[in-house]
Amino acid sequence: MRRMFCNMIMATIALATALTAQAGKYQNFKVSTYIRAQDVVRMADDQFLNETWQTISSQVDLDKIYLETHRDAFTVDEKTMTKVKKFFLSKGLEVGGGITYTRSEPSDFETYSYARPVERQQVREVAEYTARLFDDFILDDFFFIDLKNNDEIAAKERSGKSWTDYRLRLMADAGRELVVEPAKRVNPKVKVIIKYPNWYDHFHGLGFNLEEESLYFDGIWTGTETRDPASAQHLQNYLSYNVVRYFDNIAPGKNGGGWVDAGGIHMSMDRYAEQLHLTMLSKTPEIILWNYMQLYDVKITPQMRAPWQDLGGNSFRYDEMTAPYTKDKGGPAIQPTTMARFASVTLRQTDRLTGLLGNPVGLVSYKPYHSSGEDFLQNYLGMIGLPMDMHPRFPEDRQQILLTEQAAHDPQIVNKIKQQLRKGGDVMITTGLLKAIRENLADVCELYCGDLKAIVGDFGFAGKAQREFIIPQVKYFTNDAWEVVSAGRPLTGGVSGYPILLRDTYSKGMLFVLTIPDDFGNLYDYPAGALNVIRRAMSKDVGAYIEGPSKVALFPYDNKTMVVENFNDEAVSVRVVINSKVSVLRNLLTGEQLKAVELPKAVPTWGRNRFFGYPDGATVFDIELAAHSYIGLGY
Repeated sequence: MRRMFCNMIMATIALATALTAQAGKYQNFKVSTYIRAQDVVRMADDQFLNETWQTISSQVDLDKIYLETHRDAFTVDEKTMTKVKKFFLSKGLEVGGGITYTRSEPSDFETYSYARPVERQQVREVAEYTARLFDDFILDDFFFIDLKNNDEIAAKERSGKSWTDYRLRLMADAGRELVVEPAKRVNPKVKVIIKYPNWYDHFHGLGFNLEEESLYFDGIWTGTETRDPASAQHLQNYLSYNVVRYFDNIAPGKNGGGWVDAGGIHMSMDRYAEQLHLTMLSKTPEIILWNYMQLYDVKITPQMRAPWQDLGGNSFRYDEMTAPYTKDKGGPAIQPTTMARFASVTLRQTDRLTGLLGNPVGLVSYKPYHSSGEDFLQNYLGMIGLPMDMHPRFPEDRQQILLTEQAAHDPQIVNKIKQQLRKGGDVMITTGLLKAIRENLADVCELYCGDLKAIVGDFGFAGKAQREFIIPQVKYFTNDAWEVVSAGRPLTGGVSGYPILLRDTYSKGMLFVLTIPDDFGNLYDYPAGALNVIRRAMSKDVGAYIEGPSKVALFPYDNKTMVVENFNDEAVSVRVVINSKVSVLRNLLTGEQLKAVELPKAVPTWGRNRFFGYPDGATVFDIELAAHSYIGLGY
C-alpha cells in the first residue's frame, strides 16, 4: 500500500513537471523555432545536435520546435527524425512537424507542378509521412505554384481561365486533396497548418487562396518578416503588425502566429527587434524564430549597433543585450554570441507589455479576397500614424471605412459606399480607387483623377515638405467638393494648388479623397501639419490619434490602451490626442502619469477649419520618444 502511495506521489510529481514544461516560458505567447530538413538530418550526429542546442538554449527560451520532414525534393529518414524528435521532447519542448513543398529553392523557388500526376503523388506521400510522425505540422510558405511548364500551360488552357484563376482553383483543390485529407486519413487527430508569406497583395497570382484554404486547413500562420525596406520586396516596418491583423480578420481564432527571420539584421539589431516586437503587438499567440540554424549561426557583430544607440533612451538597447548575463540565479556568466540573445531580450520585454493590452482596433480598410491595387499601401499609411485594420469583407458597423484601389475588385463597391454614406458614416478613398471607379462613383460625386501630375512641396497652413515630389491631380467642381489640405509649388504665394485631402458630402455622410503620391514613400515627406489633419479626420472609430512627424505609428486597443512607436533615427516630439475628456494618461510599464496640455478656448469653426485644432472635449498629452523606441499608454 505504501509503495502504491509513493508511486502515486511520484506520478503526480512527474505530471506536475510535465505540465510545468508545457505551461510555457512566457506569460502571453509561445516562442518557437523551426529546423529545415537539411539541418535535421545533420542532427544524426550527436555532437552537432548537442552543441547547437547548448548554444541556442543558453541564449533564448523556447516553448516549441518544428522539425521539417521535406524540402527541395529531399525527405529526412524516419530513424533520424524519430531520434531528433525524442531529443527535443526530452528538453521539455513541444515538437511539431514541417513541410516545404519545393523542388529547388536555388532555382527561383521552384515548386512542385500540380498538373503532373507523379508530382501530385509525391506531395501526397510527404503529407502522409509527416502525419504519421506528428500530431501537428506546418507548411512553410511555398505551397503555391510559380511554374509555367508545358504541362501547366496545357492544363491552364484546358481550364479556359486566366493564370490567376487557374492557380487559385488548382491550389485550393491541391491543399484539400493532396495534403489535408491524406494526412487526416493517416492520423485523424493531426492539425495541418498553412503558413502564408508576407507578400499578401500578390498571393492570388501564384495560387494562395485565402478565401478557401482558411476554411479547411486547421490553422493558418503569418509571415511577418519585413527585413530591409530597400531589398527586393520593399516592405514597410508596419507590415509586421498589419498582416497579422488581416489574417486574424480572415480566419478569426485560426491564425496561430507570426514568423520572423534574420533578414534586416545587417541594418541594425533594432530592425530585427522591431519585427519581433511588432508581430507580438498584434496579440498573436505564438512566434516562430526562423530558423534554428540562424539562431546558432548569425553571430553578434559591432556593425549591428546603430549610431542612434549613442543618443540613449532606445527601447532596444544593444549594449544591454550584448552584456554578459546569468541564466539561473548563482549560475555562471554567459557571453551572448548570436542573434538568439536579441530575440530573447526583445520578447521578454514585449511580453511585459502585451499582457496589459486589449484587442487591437483601428481604421478599417476593406481589402477583398484576391485583390490588388496600390499594393501594400496600408503599411505606408500605418507608418504615418494611421492605425490600420484590414478586413476581407465590407463591415457595416463602423463610422469610417478606408478604401484603396484594392476595393475596385468588388463589383458592388459603389453601392456599398452609398450605403455607408446614407447611414451617416464616412468613406475615405484613395486616388488609386478614384481612378479605377471614377465613372461609377460619379453617382455619388463627380471627381476626376487622370494622368495629370503635379510637383508639390508647400502645404500652406499645414507646413512644408522636406523635398518636392509628384502627386496625381484631383479635379472637382468648386463648391461641390472642398479641399481640406492642399499643396503646391509653392502654395503660399504661388499660382496653383492641388488637393491632398478633399471632402464631399452625400446624404448623411462624408466622402474624403486622400491623394497618394506616385512614390508611396513620399507619404513620409508630408509635413506634420498635413498628417495631423489627416489623422484627426480618420480617428472616429479609434477615438484617439497622434500629432507629429511621419514614421511614428499608433497601435490602439479596445481597453483604452495604446502603443506609440517611433521608427525614426532621431528623437521626436509627439502629441497624443484623446477625442474625449479623460482624467489621466499613464505609462503602462512605469505607472508614471502624464499631465494633460492646457488647450486654448475653442472658437467656432467652419469649412476646412473644422479639421484643424482639436475635437470638442479632447484631452491632449505631449510625449518625447527616443529614436527607435516605443511607449505603452493607458487612459
